[in-house]
Amino acid sequence: MEEPEYGVLLTGAGEADRKLDVVRALRSVTGLSAWRSSRLLDTVPLMVMEDVSLGVAEDAARLLEAAGAGARVRCTWSGCVFAPGSGPGGEQPCTPPDWSAEGCPPARRALRR
Repeated sequence: MEEPEYGVLLTGAGEADRKLDVVRALRSVTGLSAWRSSRLLDTVPLMVMEDVSLGVAEDAARLLEAAGAGARVRCTWSGCVFAPGSGPGGEQPCTPPDWSAEGCPPARRALRR
């Protein structure tokens, strides 16, 4: 079965005194320049990474959170948004738009736990 892909949603730019830390983390995640990374912080919320594995998305979200930003992982199949480490269906029930949670592979795995 094909695995879903995930993305990283930047939900908050963090405190002003940690902006440099967030810019560095954002550069690390996206590969963008410092200037572009800084400009991205002015447009939150936004997706900063898309179509990656769950592990890569969670690592990137954790890095951003450690720097002081708000970050969540988003499943591209279902649209579920969750905190890194909680997994699909962890904080809230997975509610894919076109099928039941039982039809969503990541949510099914979470339901089996």
